[in-house]
Amino acid sequence: MSLLRPGRRAAAVLAAAALFGSLAACGDDANTEQTAGSSDSADLTVVAASSLTDVFKGAGAAYEKAHPGTQLTFSFAGSQELAAQVKQGAPADVLVTADTQTMDGLKADTGMPTVIAKNRLVIAVGAGNPKKIAGLEDLADSKTKVVLAAPEVPVGRYSRQVLADRNITVKPVSEEPSVRAVLSKVELGEADAGIVYKTDVATAPDKTDAITIPDDQNAIASYPAATLKESQHSAAATAFVKWLSSPQAQQIFRTAGFEKP
Repeated sequence: MSLLRPGRRAAAVLAAAALFGSLAACGDDANTEQTAGSSDSADLTVVAASSLTDVFKGAGAAYEKAHPGTQLTFSFAGSQELAAQVKQGAPADVLVTADTQTMDGLKADTGMPTVIAKNRLVIAVGAGNPKKIAGLEDLADSKTKVVLAAPEVPVGRYSRQVLADRNITVKPVSEEPSVRAVLSKVELGEADAGIVYKTDVATAPDKTDAITIPDDQNAIASYPAATLKESQHSAAATAFVKWLSSPQAQQIFRTAGFEKP
């Protein structure tokens, strides 16, 4: 059965190839094809914001253990990229973005979203903070190489919001397609600082440090999850989205540094 919408097949083939060429699978390939909506067990494809890469590894393993009939395949990218693929009809079952704005733009394609976690911004710097950056104001120094996510990326939009609120002008040396790309620039020493989520810095403790942004200067990122209307496994997709708000899943998010929804 084709998962693609009439009139979108050609674009969706290309979109699917681009989005799912590097899928990270949780579990073995399924041996049988589930009937759409027939049960809460299936092979599910979950497309999610790149800042969820590490936490979803643990969450996926826990879910599969508790639901032996379900296998999860994850694909991570910037939320704006995921939204573009969904609009083009790329096949998937669940979408999780790093902001409500992106999810709100997909109402025609998704079920009712549920916020499953929240996050905060920090300034990522190299280990030991060699530039002695103390706060947002230091990012305006022309001698400091700052990297930000592109404006259309949720963390890029949040970053510009907090800078504008403080009347701080920053000229980034590059604008990246995802928060993990920003972090990578700092890890590799290609940038002195970058604005990312606090959970991202926690994934690279040996290479980066986090400079806290005070609450009154910060922005809160919300992560909504929703089923995709064209999922061929609607019952299983709904069950997974519901589980993301369960105590077990929430504990996994808390351990990774995410905040309560």
